[in-house]
Amino acid sequence: MTRRPPLLAAPAALLAAACASGPPFIDVKQPDAVQVAARRGQFEMNCPAATGQVLSREMVQPAAGPRLGEQERAEYTIGVAGCGRRATYVVVCPEDGSGCFARGTRNMIRP
Repeated sequence: MTRRPPLLAAPAALLAAACASGPPFIDVKQPDAVQVAARRGQFEMNCPAATGQVLSREMVQPAAGPRLGEQERAEYTIGVAGCGRRATYVVVCPEDGSGCFARGTRNMIRP
């Protein structure tokens, strides 16, 4: 039986641990963010056929730091289109598991 040299065992263990943790938060919450924006767009545009797509996304650190209870969050800019209209929504998904929500700002383009 061959033994691995100790220098190779530690990196292999770290790699296995990193893979076991799952996909990044921003990837996990993206489908929820698209759904939140699409549902809001469907309502505001009175267009049940409207669909959303991610225009941009980023992880945002708390402005005052985590010591004040603020959470890191994923922010997505989602474009929603349907029935001859388009709108953009900023959707925020806090890491605390409270769910995603569309912030108040949006831009709508009408035909």
